Amino acid sequence: MDKDIKSIKEACLRSLKDFENGASASDVYQNIVDKGYYEFSKNAKTPDHTVHAALGGFIRKGDNRVHREKDSKKKFIYYLTEYAENIHTQSEENPEAPDITTYMERDLHPLLATYLKGENILARTIYHEQSKKGSEEHAKWVHPDLVGARFVEYKNSTSQSFFKATKERDSVEIYSYELKKEIKNDYELKKNFFQAMSNSSWANYGFLVAFYIDDSLLAELERLSNSFGIGFIQLKANPYTSKVVFPAKRHELDFRTIDKLCELNPAFQKMIGQIENIITADNKHLSDSKLAFENACDKPFTTDTEIVEHCKKAHIPLDEDDEEE
Repeated sequence: MDKDIKSIKEACLRSLKDFENGASASDVYQNIVDKGYYEFSKNAKTPDHTVHAALGGFIRKGDNRVHREKDSKKKFIYYLTEYAENIHTQSEENPEAPDITTYMERDLHPLLATYLKGENILARTIYHEQSKKGSEEHAKWVHPDLVGARFVEYKNSTSQSFFKATKERDSVEIYSYELKKEIKNDYELKKNFFQAMSNSSWANYGFLVAFYIDDSLLAELERLSNSFGIGFIQLKANPYTSKVVFPAKRHELDFRTIDKLCELNPAFQKMIGQIENIITADNKHLSDSKLAFENACDKPFTTDTEIVEHCKKAHIPLDEDDEEE
């Protein structure tokens, strides 16, 4: 063991020093063991997981000594800042690296539904190809990918009934989501943002959602969000780590557009009808109305195992921390 190394973080930094072209977390761990940089406790059952967690900690905490990027196989490699030029040179020399991101956009829908359920929002996919008229391409600029509803509820039944009687419109919030696999450049950002704006302006809150977005676009996205009130959600393979990067501004419901969407799409019409049933139901029928609505919404995952299995089956890239669990 190197006597100058006192912690697993120091061992990770020393190990990365040996990899000028970056290394996976597993390679960093094996190098620590082979070079004797750190002596793990004999009681440690998963020392390799400890290294994975330490490397992930550098990234999560914004430690500028360590960076990570995905290689051509969509696996994370970690590297020291001093080796950044080597990593970027490799990327430039291999611009045609194969893209194995073969999952479909709708494979992300249950991940978003799971995240939203944690926010007390029930969401349903709106299939634009099921609309009664118009081309599929036109429908993409009319229908959101998912519509969600969050019901304002109070614990006391009397106060809940009083609230509904006096503020029936305010007893539910309607959300609209335009979901994208990736946003890689300014053209895609503008196109996707204004598609989200077109599809979501009728709702109380409209969001653009992306599984991947180039970091260089965030400043422009923030400007657009502030100007037009459309929020942005960064979706993750582990939906519980997804987050609202830029919040959406609240708008009043646009009933003319809601009417148009109901005429175009029977699934949207049914969802609006079920929401209306809930906000107008008396206490006797409220539970049944809520259950009918929830059963018609996208089914969220209930366990981490289900999430990992879905991502692997659909070929959705997982973070290394999720893969190792």
